[in-house]
Amino acid sequence: MKGPENSDAPHTLSTSVEDLNALHGIHYEMPTSLDAFFRMYARPQLRYAATLLGDEKAARTVVHRLYTHLALNWSAILLQEGGPEAYAWRALKLRVESHLRMNPGPTADGRSTAPANARTTAVHEAVRATLNAMREQLRALESPLGLYTAIAALPERQFDVIILQYVLGYPAQRVASIMGIHASTVRAHRRQARKRIATKLGLDLGDDEEKE
Repeated sequence: MKGPENSDAPHTLSTSVEDLNALHGIHYEMPTSLDAFFRMYARPQLRYAATLLGDEKAARTVVHRLYTHLALNWSAILLQEGGPEAYAWRALKLRVESHLRMNPGPTADGRSTAPANARTTAVHEAVRATLNAMREQLRALESPLGLYTAIAALPERQFDVIILQYVLGYPAQRVASIMGIHASTVRAHRRQARKRIATKLGLDLGDDEEKE
């Protein structure tokens, strides 16, 4: 289920955090804490955005805009409830959704990015990853269509956990850090997602045991 951190290697930003030092023609000096935040979270945020958008170029644009916003508001963001991680995750998701609304045409792979199909690309990847992760439990499936429907219907937080863990390969502790929530909450979302999937498929997926 989990992949190594260096599996993100192809998903890199074409610009570095230093490129934000001259924003809108004003003098700006990057805070050390934001520089560290960028290096810790920009890559998984980019991978998540690319998975949902099905377009890595668009994902780079979304993440760059996210960090422009963070840079201009960093002092206030540090005071937000839940910390900057939770704030940045919410802001990322809003920008992904906004990009989908403003760019309803097909992506490079021909899939629609219309709001109604916002999860299409990500669900395809989640189904494939879930089948690989739970091969034994899902061996009775005659078709992945039911699994597709079950994953597509997951609540937002459960869906995000499935994407970050099963598709992108991050362990629960890292997912918690990326989303700005507790690892126990991540595990609870994963258990609930598996339970919902099992109920829709009429299968017993067994215990949700993850070795960190």
